[in-house]
Amino acid sequence: MEKQQALKILSDLIAIPSINDQEAQVADYIAQLFADYPAQVQRVRYAPGRDNLVVTIGEKGPLLGFSGHEDVVAVDSNKDWDYPPFSATIKDGKLYGRGASDMKSGLAAMIVAMLDLLNNGQPLAGRIRLLASVGEETGEYGAAQLTQAGYASDLQGLVIGEPTDLQVRVTHKGVIDYKLESLGKSVHSSQPDLGKNAILPLIEFVHQAQIVLAADNQVDSTLGKLTHVISQIQGGSQINTVPAHAWLTGNIRTIPAYSNELVMQQLDKIVQQLNASGAQLKITYSYPEPPLPTQAHTRLAQLASHVLQEQFHLSGNLTAGVGATDASEYHQVQNLPIIIVGPADGTTDHQPNEYVTVAKYLRGCQFYQALAQAFWQEF
Repeated sequence: MEKQQALKILSDLIAIPSINDQEAQVADYIAQLFADYPAQVQRVRYAPGRDNLVVTIGEKGPLLGFSGHEDVVAVDSNKDWDYPPFSATIKDGKLYGRGASDMKSGLAAMIVAMLDLLNNGQPLAGRIRLLASVGEETGEYGAAQLTQAGYASDLQGLVIGEPTDLQVRVTHKGVIDYKLESLGKSVHSSQPDLGKNAILPLIEFVHQAQIVLAADNQVDSTLGKLTHVISQIQGGSQINTVPAHAWLTGNIRTIPAYSNELVMQQLDKIVQQLNASGAQLKITYSYPEPPLPTQAHTRLAQLASHVLQEQFHLSGNLTAGVGATDASEYHQVQNLPIIIVGPADGTTDHQPNEYVTVAKYLRGCQFYQALAQAFWQEF
């Protein structure tokens, strides 16, 4: 595919403001790109305006999965951007726009690779299934839906196009987001004994949670330790009133040796103990995602590393990540090797002036095509 055509596909995707609840336009655009080809295109609706898209090319042979999410994070203020966030701008070899790095460059490069394979005039030696999902930025629930519906069940390998600077990410931490609410009794601050301060049990919870989570000395040789951050806290109505309601949120990044289930059991136990002592606490969890165990030993990881080294003269390093991806959901498919490889370097994800270098994006288009061809020969 000509350079300008490949860049147009990425630019067109960036022009779609696919913040959560608006991903269907991305699905529409991708579907029309494959309209004139022998491709099976399936929509999987999550909610109105939110369509996952599954595109399969090839008739027989090894089946490789490509995965990319359609959504992007919101733009807080256009004034923080040097260029319009939803209009791709190329300047000094970089393409700027919301999603340029995370992860429309990966998604676009996968699409370009598939179209090039369909256009090269040769029968396909295998199959590719593109899984374009909704809601990755807020819980990976599009990937969860596609997994539960069986769209990943017959894959023999899966490549996720998150930004890795074309290194092969083979493991990453999981994530637990939680909210803890506390109820008390409001009275004048001059008579605190007549009330019940809703903030104090939160402070005790934080103290105990930090001790409990730090006590487990499990360390992953690649990912390191579990991390726990209290990210928000709020309570009370004014300075001279005992607060009747307060809440906090926390973010935990988990490792394979210290499971999400164990962490949540420990937090639940602290809440139960504090409630038994008179607190009124309630903890809820939002889309907990398990860590991805290392894929370094898989044929897919080794093959991707080899292709990067031999055909592109890159390091092919096997690396680890701290952020969760859709791999947390797709890993539920037994014996499915998963790697994460994308063209952007990830340094500007979720930031103003997010970008991908043009050269890396175009190299990503070439890499996905080369990997698919090598996969069909090896599997």
